[in-house]
Amino acid sequence: MSHHETIETVATKDIVGIYQPGSTHMVGDGFPVRNLFPSNELDREVSPFLMLDYAGPQYFTPTDHPRGVGEHPHRGFETVTIVYEGMVAHRDSAGNAGVIGPGDVQWMTAASGIVHEEFHEREFAKKGGTLHAIQLWVNLPRASKMSAPGYQTILNGDIPVIDLDGGVGQLRVIAGSYLGHKGPAHTVTPVELYDLQVKAGKGVALALPEGHNASVFVLQGSASVNGGQAAGEAQLIVCTRHGSQITVVAHEDSRFLVMAGEPIEEPIARYGPFVMNTKAELMQAMQDYQAGKMGHLN
Repeated sequence: MSHHETIETVATKDIVGIYQPGSTHMVGDGFPVRNLFPSNELDREVSPFLMLDYAGPQYFTPTDHPRGVGEHPHRGFETVTIVYEGMVAHRDSAGNAGVIGPGDVQWMTAASGIVHEEFHEREFAKKGGTLHAIQLWVNLPRASKMSAPGYQTILNGDIPVIDLDGGVGQLRVIAGSYLGHKGPAHTVTPVELYDLQVKAGKGVALALPEGHNASVFVLQGSASVNGGQAAGEAQLIVCTRHGSQITVVAHEDSRFLVMAGEPIEEPIARYGPFVMNTKAELMQAMQDYQAGKMGHLN
């Protein structure tokens, strides 16, 4: 068999579309976000991911009163916060508290319910500086929605960094695996999450599972996936489930978040900070939060 025929047997994932942020808003007074989904009506196409908020990059002036978002509940999914610049302090009703900075990831499994707050870290707020982060919401299947909450602090040093062949750039494996390097995040359903940097004019072919949704978010620079139209800063390239490879070619020095996962084929009922399968479960979540069953912060 010729080399050419071998290449053709790897089915590439086609492009569903390229999306701009569908809405822009403040989360509390500390997180100016551009939302890519659900504002673009992407649910089925990006499952198990439920939300992508792109925070900043934005400079904040020095203050003695850290900006952020106060106590609020979550149930039925996980929140994943990836910090590129700045420092974020977190505290929750399960007794977890921590600070994440550049390169760090916080993976919080709200599941049956957790109450937390997220603020700019005190010293960072005092000095002032640029905040640049992504928050993802990752759905949980029905069987895990009411399981016990969990919390993973994934520090920069815990995340494998792979130098791509030929000076193409580098890839950090947050979740899933790449060429045998396993990411530190424990996930409930199969998820691949890569922090990818590619130099101008270079490209990388990534194997992503057949049947899994896959998308590429452009943080900076511009790129094409599988020879399609170029996407620029804060745009999302969404691929089909079918196929098992995507090729990302950067037109300038670029940084991406590559997200893939096994779709969760269940009904989605969402209201504010709760994502369940039915309306009745959402009502129950609100009652449980109001009754203090998800805890409170002192």
